[in-house]
Amino acid sequence: MNQAWLFNQGKNYQSYRMLGARPSVSPDGESGYRFAVWAPRAQAVSVVGDFNGWDSNTHHLQPYGTTGIWQGFIAGASDWQRYKYAIGTHSGRILLKADPFARHAETRPGTASILYNFENDYTWEDGDYMARRKDALDIGPLNIYEVHLGSWRRHADGNVYSYRDIAQSLTQYVVDMGYNAVEFMPLTEYPFDTSWGYQATGYFAATSRYGTPADLKFLIDTLHRAGIRVILDWVPSHFPRDAFALARFDGEPLYEDPDPRRGEHDDWGTLVFNYALTEVRSFLLSSAWFWIDEFHLDGIRVDAVSSMIYLNFGRPDAEPNILGTYDHLEAIDFIKALNSMVREHFPHCIVAAEESTPYPNVTVPVSEGGLGFTHKWNMGWMNDTLSYMEADYYARGQFHDKITFSMMYAFRENFILPFSHDEVVHGKKSLLGRMPGDQWRQFASLRVCYMYQMSHPGAKLNFMGNEFAPFIEWRYYEELEWFMLQYPRHREMQYFCRDLNHFYRERTSFWEVDRSWDGFKWLDPDDRENSVFSYARINADGSEVVIVILNMTPATFDSYRVRVPKQGRYRLLLNSDWTRYGGSGYSGIDGEHVVFHTVPSAISKRGVNSGFYERMANATYAQDDASVQSFEHKNNSQPVLNDKYSSDNPSPVIDMPLPPLAGLYLLYEGDSE
Repeated sequence: MNQAWLFNQGKNYQSYRMLGARPSVSPDGESGYRFAVWAPRAQAVSVVGDFNGWDSNTHHLQPYGTTGIWQGFIAGASDWQRYKYAIGTHSGRILLKADPFARHAETRPGTASILYNFENDYTWEDGDYMARRKDALDIGPLNIYEVHLGSWRRHADGNVYSYRDIAQSLTQYVVDMGYNAVEFMPLTEYPFDTSWGYQATGYFAATSRYGTPADLKFLIDTLHRAGIRVILDWVPSHFPRDAFALARFDGEPLYEDPDPRRGEHDDWGTLVFNYALTEVRSFLLSSAWFWIDEFHLDGIRVDAVSSMIYLNFGRPDAEPNILGTYDHLEAIDFIKALNSMVREHFPHCIVAAEESTPYPNVTVPVSEGGLGFTHKWNMGWMNDTLSYMEADYYARGQFHDKITFSMMYAFRENFILPFSHDEVVHGKKSLLGRMPGDQWRQFASLRVCYMYQMSHPGAKLNFMGNEFAPFIEWRYYEELEWFMLQYPRHREMQYFCRDLNHFYRERTSFWEVDRSWDGFKWLDPDDRENSVFSYARINADGSEVVIVILNMTPATFDSYRVRVPKQGRYRLLLNSDWTRYGGSGYSGIDGEHVVFHTVPSAISKRGVNSGFYERMANATYAQDDASVQSFEHKNNSQPVLNDKYSSDNPSPVIDMPLPPLAGLYLLYEGDSE
């Protein structure tokens, strides 16, 4: 079938094989490059570059029928030469434009495209890894390390490492720390460092800041050979206004929506894609295919989905759609097409949505009426958690519901729990800086926060540096504060996060049943007075039960009674208050091999409060004031362990000391001997 026709129909998923600049040989046997560009309203198009002295009168392209595509061959054009398209407009102006389908580009401040032989630039060695990849909906534990490549580490002189030079050290660190996936902030070409990559100008070009496409392939290959998944942030929501790139490409709005009420993000100073235009759909779908297929990606994270699906996102004067609502119907249709394409052709590939509104069924398959993402960032959980953790310790009881509320909707979508780059910039402080109190309490509070994240249903994501708790916010223009590891508290935090990461991956109860109450049982959600939470995580066949106890204040307990699901023996597996992590070592439970035995007990003052169950059972709609998450509760299982207690049916409890600002994980080991 004609590839240009498919492109015009919005159904060409590999239009980069037709458009852009590709090495070729003429019928006469001359080597050169073949060029093709979509510019339907152009009056004339030529190619300018190093091969013709940037003369717009030398190499003219010819229109390809009525497709809007201009094409031609330039003998003698060779690898690494710079080029642009000279586009003649209706007004008589000549616009110099970078190639939207370029495989490589000049490093900023240069803006030209670069001829690059992409097809033969690298030999992959990750075949075994690729053969083992599982379905994105059945991948097991997912613990993501989010990386901004230009500021993870830098040379002593402040220069960035290349993709190739950083590959071994990054891979070794990720493996040692217990993460099993890396998510790179955008690596599509972009002009301004301050955008962190979220304002792309080259949707088929890996940014040349860090080297060549082959160098990036080497980095991904290295991670794959170590068993690490690679996810890339991808931005189909908007693009910058830079005159050399997509904006008004042929003199008129082309890639952007021509209606400024739909086509502009005033808050961001960017333009919005025209999702109704079929060729723009082919462009974006091809970009996603290109990165997943050509760079062997294991996932993409789609940025700013909320801005795509709502016409009135940041636009108080927005016009409703033909149905009278503010859903962006064309953008929603594009999202469904994207997820359908990926699901059909790349079932191993995660497609995660950064989406923070109550839009329903984000991770429900398209065939069942959903948007079709495999995962959704749980922004509500993140906002509520950090809001709670920022509160003064002795006032946390007032915010108790910010912790329990997430379980009202935890199984509605397939969530990722993110402590991302967005939470450590723009005056928000570092995660450590958001914790109240003196330094000891700040570190202890952050450790228990991480214990909560790892034991809560959902995949995990942490931004680089979170693992050793820097005091300052992230700065994109310099490397992380690795020198802080010379100080014990930061080094102990890193040790703690490493052990916690490995624990999460090794314990099936923490991830095997993340989408139903079968894997989670509240033990006591209502100890508001003491700001203590307890719950159980359970694996698929019930053979592993881990009790989670979180003491969210500096108060200690010589004897705290926790109701547990089974009578018997419970061994302490992990305690964030161990001295090796910088904890207090409170009350003799500073080491491993600590075992607690249950005793029958009638209801204590810390018993389960039926009020919580009643609130959940009666809930038909819940709205999170931080992220506006929605949830239509279906009362089909017990959210609280044995909610019907009586003195005739006592539940087993364990009586234990409780350290200050600490999380504890206890494993059920069977009946007491």
